[in-house]
Amino acid sequence: MTDSLDFPRYGDKTNSTFFEEFRERLLEERDRSGLTDMIRRIDALMITVEPGHSIAYVGELCLMTPYHYLVTLESEEHYTHILRIDMSAPDLLIREVKNRNTRGIFRSLNEVYPIGAQKPNSRYMGEIFSVTNLHDVVALQKNRDVRFFDQDQIRKLELPGNIAIVKPSPYTHNIVGYWERPEDDIRVYALGMSSIRADVQAAYESAKITQEQFGIHALLLPIDHLATRIYSQNREVSILEYMTLTSYYYWGSYDITDQDSSTNVTKSVHYANELESPAKVFTAANHPYFVNHLLRLPSPTEAFVRNYGPRLHHLAVAVQDGHRAGVLNGVANIDYVVGVLRDCGKDFLLDVVGSEEEGLKQIFSSASEHSSLIVEYVQRFGDFQGFFTKGNVANLTKAASVEEGLRTMDAAARTVQATS
Repeated sequence: MTDSLDFPRYGDKTNSTFFEEFRERLLEERDRSGLTDMIRRIDALMITVEPGHSIAYVGELCLMTPYHYLVTLESEEHYTHILRIDMSAPDLLIREVKNRNTRGIFRSLNEVYPIGAQKPNSRYMGEIFSVTNLHDVVALQKNRDVRFFDQDQIRKLELPGNIAIVKPSPYTHNIVGYWERPEDDIRVYALGMSSIRADVQAAYESAKITQEQFGIHALLLPIDHLATRIYSQNREVSILEYMTLTSYYYWGSYDITDQDSSTNVTKSVHYANELESPAKVFTAANHPYFVNHLLRLPSPTEAFVRNYGPRLHHLAVAVQDGHRAGVLNGVANIDYVVGVLRDCGKDFLLDVVGSEEEGLKQIFSSASEHSSLIVEYVQRFGDFQGFFTKGNVANLTKAASVEEGLRTMDAAARTVQATS
């Protein structure tokens, strides 16, 4: 039996007595029940975009990541493009809503937030986990009062019919899905008619030609971690809930005091290498928004959640350790990758932060106009363990807050124009 408590703890943030007590109780019970051993890796990530945006987004992802276009599945109200690296890394399911007036719970989660409502159909939805026994996992989770979409709801929402899906979290607004798939079996999604679309294939091929032309295809690795932003009061319950729903353990938390926030990490108990099952990161403000006028501290995380809602903020792509050979010998791979992408017209929020001496370099892209998601690039040097340094996180968070602030003002201006 796996021991989910048998992992080292990192970080400097002090958690509540409630958190520490229930972290132990929940993980011990999860191990005893068999859920920890039955729930395995993240097999897929689901993202929905507005009508007419999926082809450009597939092209963007295939340029900025190592993903390849596999196939398109068409249902009555959605196109779903399947992107894949290999069977050791999670797939990306890029869903396009055909009709911008399509209603549903995921749209409702966007519409109550001022900037989220600007793209009501665009959001990261959540992760699909492979399990060894779907019936037992669902039964055990229902006994723990976890609520699932029923088959009629899954059909109406046009979610994969071969997956059991937990209803959106009240804390993160993300979903978790489970499906039973033998390790050696190919991933097949029950989502409609299958075809390889010429327009999507053309966008994919153009991206890959550029990657190979500049040699960045060999430097980009799978997704390293997924970072969700949540309200300050939901930090601990979000982490505990995710460990209840998955086979992840608590890696640790760090305070980023000059940005009034903390970064909190969970990892798979089964896969030490994040590239096989990405780490899940939760970022939350240390104080709620209504005390900002007393503290006079920056609060970019709380501001983001109030404007977009709790949601995924960025996905991090790992970059191969090493340096560029040849003419640019000595340049770290991440600096070369970012330089190429900038030359291709991709914007970044700041220069690469960190250093080889610190063991880590990182950077944020600008948010995608198609999904609102940021792509982070992260290169670890040597045997560096972890996801950030405090200086890096402070710089990245500050840079993201500047762009988000500009988008907030733009959204406010559009609202004024619409009502005047």
